[in-house]
Amino acid sequence: MRYAFLFLLLFLPVLSMAGVVRGRITDENGKGLPFASIYIKETASGTASNEEGLYQLQLRPGTYTLEFKYVGYRARFETVTVGEGTQELNIQLQPEVLNLQEVVVRAADEDPAYRIMRNAIRLRKYHLNEVNAWRARVYMKGVYRLDKVPSKILGIKMVDVDTGIVYLSESVSELSFKKPDKVNERMISSKVSGQKKGFSFNQASEMNVSFYDNLLQVEGLSERGFVSPLANNALFYYRFEYMGAFQEDGRTINKIKVIPRRKNDPVFSGHIYIVDGTWRIHSTDLRLTKDAGIDFVDWIRVRQVYASVAEHVWMPVSQRFSFEAAGLGFKGGGYAMAVYSSYKVQPAYARPPQLQEVEPEPEEQAAGSRPAPQKGKIKVIAPEEIAPEAQQPIHDEKLFSREILVVEEEANERDSAYWAAVRPVPLTQEEVTDYHKKDSLEVIKKSQPYQDSLDGVRNVPSFGNFLVRGYTYSNTYKGRFFGINPAIGVTGEPSMLQYNTVEGAVADLRMQYTRRFEDRTRYEIAPAVRYGFANEKLNAKLRLTYNYDPIGNSTISLEGGRYVEQISSAEPISPFVNTLYTLAAERNYMKLYQRDFGRISYRGEPLNGVFLNGWLDYAHRMPLQNTADYTLRDRSGSESRFTSNVPQNAELPDASFSAHEALTLSLSVSVQPGQEYISRPDNKINLGSKYPTFSLGYRTGIKAMGSDVQFHTAALRISDEMGFGLLGRSKYSVTGGTFWGKKAMYLMDYKHFNGNRTLFAGIYEGFQLLDYYRYSTNNRYLEAHYEHHFNGFLFNKIPLFRKLKWQEVGSLNYLHTQESRHYLELSVGIEHIFKIIRVDFVTSFQEGNKARTGITVGVGF
Repeated sequence: MRYAFLFLLLFLPVLSMAGVVRGRITDENGKGLPFASIYIKETASGTASNEEGLYQLQLRPGTYTLEFKYVGYRARFETVTVGEGTQELNIQLQPEVLNLQEVVVRAADEDPAYRIMRNAIRLRKYHLNEVNAWRARVYMKGVYRLDKVPSKILGIKMVDVDTGIVYLSESVSELSFKKPDKVNERMISSKVSGQKKGFSFNQASEMNVSFYDNLLQVEGLSERGFVSPLANNALFYYRFEYMGAFQEDGRTINKIKVIPRRKNDPVFSGHIYIVDGTWRIHSTDLRLTKDAGIDFVDWIRVRQVYASVAEHVWMPVSQRFSFEAAGLGFKGGGYAMAVYSSYKVQPAYARPPQLQEVEPEPEEQAAGSRPAPQKGKIKVIAPEEIAPEAQQPIHDEKLFSREILVVEEEANERDSAYWAAVRPVPLTQEEVTDYHKKDSLEVIKKSQPYQDSLDGVRNVPSFGNFLVRGYTYSNTYKGRFFGINPAIGVTGEPSMLQYNTVEGAVADLRMQYTRRFEDRTRYEIAPAVRYGFANEKLNAKLRLTYNYDPIGNSTISLEGGRYVEQISSAEPISPFVNTLYTLAAERNYMKLYQRDFGRISYRGEPLNGVFLNGWLDYAHRMPLQNTADYTLRDRSGSESRFTSNVPQNAELPDASFSAHEALTLSLSVSVQPGQEYISRPDNKINLGSKYPTFSLGYRTGIKAMGSDVQFHTAALRISDEMGFGLLGRSKYSVTGGTFWGKKAMYLMDYKHFNGNRTLFAGIYEGFQLLDYYRYSTNNRYLEAHYEHHFNGFLFNKIPLFRKLKWQEVGSLNYLHTQESRHYLELSVGIEHIFKIIRVDFVTSFQEGNKARTGITVGVGF
């Protein structure tokens, strides 16, 4: 049972006895200061003002010390006595008065900022680890606006999208952390403008960005991460400038300007504030721009405010990430903010770390002289750690699991009175208007007439879309969707119009009807009809799919009919590419056969990180021969270079086959240990794991029901992705397999490897120069793929590539079979050309001897 109602019952009586302190925080000219921080010492809690500088606090009766902060302004402390009523407290902050006289700076001296930053860097890891565990209540708000909207994007009309606020969401979560990396978050309330039944996508743990980390990894913002100004190697990436110091609550706060040493390094610019003596972060105001290699946005600004929440422990009390972006005709921006309150911490140190000047060695001292410190040589006196048995637990160990975020079932059922009571940051007038407008329009927007009117615009067919994307007819109100495949499948979908040497010109019409329900279950009906004009054969099949468990992504499927398929079920060459090569270059790489079949299959995740797949298939398999030899080239009497529809295979003198029956069963299990996930009331979102994925597959031909095949094969696969910070990221897979009991097999039953013989890159976890069927095997095999994306580590040092934002990539593909022996492919390439294009130069080796070279072009993000 969820705890939301219990929380509400316990919390509302407290609110009924609370008083309210509210007001406006302004600058020296009376202008509101947006997102100024308010920290309450007695409760170790904080809040922030809104965009207009307005704030409000819900406090139980008592006396409190309030600290008002804004980056670039002097902090102000106010003592208030709270009763059960409402009192107004307006605060005007004054700009920092920076004292430059505390440090004597001469022209030949190093800027004093470097001494301050070196000290902060020396104590970085201690401040990173000064708590063993903590928990806090986190209020988050996300606001995203559009200032400009195109009428069309990629040929698709934009409907129901306007300028102004397009997404407004608030949430309240209980966030818990325990060393080394255990996280648990429970979203207890959620509000999304215009979606009363919607759940916020806010995630407080994603806002937990610390500049004490050497490298800041922000998902979706950059592949390589960003170097912190406090990183161990920060002096290689940054210049620092001392701007002065000011006093706050008896502490000296140093303001340091952060300047990138090179324009295109993955670094920040702006200001960071360091507490003198303890050398910890006081606050930050830092920016990332396009020069730092960020994707999808033009710039992002990170503002943080820290405060003391326990002895020797400082934690963030407010964070704000703001951004602007433009592209594809859109222009807009927004922010995500987090306010932390009710901190409970388990400090790691009884005494904090200290810095001490090192005295010279005895032999360096004059006889009888008094030892004198050596200026500039500093050592760290490690902190006194608190023994584990002396620490007061603040978490139940059962709290932490692979479920890092759970959204309570009743989270979206709070009313306006609840939000008025718990919201620490007042809404702006624009946000109030947005809630009122969109919540009022929600009923209208979900009505059948409104959704039918939008579908009427979307459903207007477009020749360009039909040509390369296909066509979709939507009935959104009833959750019904109908689609057909594109005329030419440039994007990878099966083409409606094809050509091959077996069927000649082909009409392959594939349709799909989808019915979606409110509980996120759905079913699909997918008929397909195929006609070859040269061999004059009509084929058809039907697939029925039912997704009955969105949480476990469980799907059952039935399929049957008569159809033409590639000999390799992996379909290594697309119909569109094969059509081009057949007509323009007389290369009929696609090898086909016909099968009358019936199949039942299952896919699901019965346990977290455990994925099951299986199918049982019965087929009557028939060979096909070439019936067409048309080409766009004028051969002038020369013989056709088209090859037989029977592939060449090194293990089979003759790979042809006669018609036969085949009953086959396939089972596979894939395990990803330590997979983390998010639980929402209506679905589950898998987030991956730091461990490799292990997959075990088994396939067999069953001698029953008239089947002519009998064999067994099994394979083990290990795959993973690894990050190396600024050096880039790698991914690899290794697969080993074997066959036994091979009493009756045909080429379709062999193990096939994803090859490629065209200019267009095949599957990147495959081979780029390997023949499609030459080394298909029914013996032991070993296959390995490794790919490293440097993410600009090298090209960023070359001005032209840096400006174009091209990135380098390298890969290795290896295959060992009975006949291939040691086959190796090495490639180097460039990706992110025009954002999505990738070009590779590939060389293959057979038994150490150079075999082939080639260039491939593909899509690589």
